[in-house]
Amino acid sequence: MAHSAIAPRILCIGIPVRDLTFRVEAVPERGSKANATHLAEICGGNALNAAIAMARLGGRVAFAGPMGDAQETSSGFILERMASEGIDVGRIVRVRGAATPVSAIIIDASGERTLTIYRDPALWSVKLSDADELLACCQAVLVESRCGAFCIDLCTEARRRDIPVIVGVDRAMALTDDLLTAASHLLFASEQVQETAGITEDGEALKRLAKLTPAFLAATRGPHGTIWLNEAGQLEETPAFPVEAVDTLGAGDVFHGAFTLRLAEGGGLREALRFAAAAAALKCTRHGGGLAAPQRVEVEELLRSV
Repeated sequence: MAHSAIAPRILCIGIPVRDLTFRVEAVPERGSKANATHLAEICGGNALNAAIAMARLGGRVAFAGPMGDAQETSSGFILERMASEGIDVGRIVRVRGAATPVSAIIIDASGERTLTIYRDPALWSVKLSDADELLACCQAVLVESRCGAFCIDLCTEARRRDIPVIVGVDRAMALTDDLLTAASHLLFASEQVQETAGITEDGEALKRLAKLTPAFLAATRGPHGTIWLNEAGQLEETPAFPVEAVDTLGAGDVFHGAFTLRLAEGGGLREALRFAAAAAALKCTRHGGGLAAPQRVEVEELLRSV
């Protein structure tokens, strides 16, 4: 697969999370207890998982967004992990007195995950660095959908400079959300595209949202592949790669990161979607959330094999 000899620089905007993951045979019923077969402490968060994926796939990744007070321990753990992945953390803003988010994640025998998370409301008061600094030499911006409150101006400026803005959507968006129109690409999960559009069918939900935004629209559906609207407004599908999933945590984020990177390298939409599907499939075959993102050689080998 041909790609640029100079790795693209991509800015990720999000809120990093410290994840405690527990593997169980089955999710316990309300009010009951269950013994975990494995415990792992990892870093996560939508944009951070995507950033790790892009770094491993060959991108130059910078990260911007809020983290907790410099005195609390979770942020130090995450920053050390990010540095080991080669991610530029110089644009992260420490919010005085705030706590870095922490989540507890239960992964059952099928690989499906159930989680709860605490995010300090003070994190949304963050002020990012100047747009000129953040967007310098930037080929793409990837944003968590929940971060519009503090990055919409930056995303608008990126689009003014013809820099793609890819939004990974993992929760329902309001139809008045500014990111709907500031984005160049919106990558939903199936449940979220239906909730956002108020329509219980992915294709029709995408068509409704297309009336509200000029952005490229797609919805990921796990093992059922990705449905998306082409330039003519027609529905197309990119199949998933069949694998034996053991852990789906972070798979959508890896998809977003791989799609963004391949797009920034100059790949077309179909190529970027297939590349992303391969990366997400490989992630699902191993435990570790976003830290189970594959290397470039693995993705290219899978693409050649089918």
